[in-house]
Amino acid sequence: MSAPTQEKPAGAKRVWIWWLAFLRHHRPALVGFVLVTFVLGTALLGPLLLPYGTSEAFERFIEPSGAHWLGTDSQGYDLLTRMVRGAQVTLAIALASMSLSLISGTAAGALAGFLGGWVDNVIMRLVDFAMSFPSFLLAMVTVAVLGAELKNVILAVGFVGAPLFARQIRAEVLRVKAQEYIVAAEALGLSRRRILLRHVLPNSLTPVIVLGTLAMGSAILDVAGLNFLGLGGDPYQTPEWGLILKQGWENRPKGNLQVSCAGLAIFVTVLGFNLLGDGLKDELDPRTRRR
Repeated sequence: MSAPTQEKPAGAKRVWIWWLAFLRHHRPALVGFVLVTFVLGTALLGPLLLPYGTSEAFERFIEPSGAHWLGTDSQGYDLLTRMVRGAQVTLAIALASMSLSLISGTAAGALAGFLGGWVDNVIMRLVDFAMSFPSFLLAMVTVAVLGAELKNVILAVGFVGAPLFARQIRAEVLRVKAQEYIVAAEALGLSRRRILLRHVLPNSLTPVIVLGTLAMGSAILDVAGLNFLGLGGDPYQTPEWGLILKQGWENRPKGNLQVSCAGLAIFVTVLGFNLLGDGLKDELDPRTRRR
């Protein structure tokens, strides 16, 4: 009776040991992990420490001081407060977009690789068509068609990111499907649905870890870019980093500090996710794994 209760802690311990060893041996990934942890910690805990609300207005363009560490913006809002709240909004939008890409792309790629035939041809032709255009341009067109709203930004960024997941998962499903235990399962008469959901797909998800991490960085950039171009929400109501950047840019030179803060936040966050994603790729990809 006691054996089952010990399996989970042992498994969790192995994961922690692997994770610590990975970060110890891959310094760029460690830097990325620290940056991402800092941004996530700021988003989760920062609002609890802020003395002001996002809609609490003061004088416009107050210089940085003890009361307002980063000063105030063109509407008189405390810039530090909006930057911290912006971390929450930006990460939430990017996570929603990445999740949409992951779910739709994984489903499409798994069906294409497992079923093959005309299903594979149709799905992959659509993937090739979508990837023949620059992703940001395609996202701009999508938002322009759907309307300039944040929910449509999420849909657009999620839509343009799905083909990358579909292509990678399809390749992995094709590899797993050729394994002997899958052939044996088919010979035993297991249903195709059970083989796909219980055996093929769970063993094909390693690339999703890498792609999901890298896609977070891409999603943050795309969302910020679309909002900066005026295709998202209201920069004076929504504290998203791209919108904060747009607001500061429109009020130069007094808004230069606002531009610098938002730009630096976007850069640091994207750099963190990219370094961490590249490190995971080197570690998990059999072709690049440390010998």
